[in-house]
Amino acid sequence: MSTQPNICVMISGNGSNLQAIIDWVEAGKIKANIACVISNRPDAYGLERARAAGIEAICLDHKQYEDRETYDQALLATLESYQPDCVVLAGFMRILTTEFVEHFSGRLLNIHPSLLPKYKGLNTHQRALENGDREHGLSVHFVTPELDGGPVIIQCKVPVFEDDNADALAQRVQEQERSIYPLVVHWYCSDRLKMNNNKALLDGKVLPDNGYAND
Repeated sequence: MSTQPNICVMISGNGSNLQAIIDWVEAGKIKANIACVISNRPDAYGLERARAAGIEAICLDHKQYEDRETYDQALLATLESYQPDCVVLAGFMRILTTEFVEHFSGRLLNIHPSLLPKYKGLNTHQRALENGDREHGLSVHFVTPELDGGPVIIQCKVPVFEDDNADALAQRVQEQERSIYPLVVHWYCSDRLKMNNNKALLDGKVLPDNGYAND
């Protein structure tokens, strides 16, 4: 990896995690260049965040493509034109094809709002409440073809209170996301974090199944 690796960030919405990563890069806490931000939705506010930071902002509207495979081929070609060392999914709300995921294997990061392997997919906060969980949280993981099934890098837990609703719980999780995700991107861009044999390694050591410093 070069001394200034290229990051490409993929979003679908507000881009709060994108903003956190931008802030770390601008502060010199992540030694990298955000080469582009790509959204599948033209109304994604994260595109405005990118433009405000002087980052190339691209919309590839999935509605303009006939199927998932065609869209992902266009997405892959666009990303490759920026020579990414790392592709960061920051609220990108589409399931990616196996071909796309395997092309970027070991370079593709995602953040998921649950303590994986619990609650893969959508509506994680409501599902945690309905099951009476006393703790919830988030996971940052490498992306593999299995949905939300790649090796976990780090998790962060938050309490669930009796009077919580899904929005309150989501806000508590999102507050933690904005510090945890940039940290993982920093590890990756510092050449400390890798994926090998479907395991996450930090500083050459295999991380446990539930991630860094998490018994």
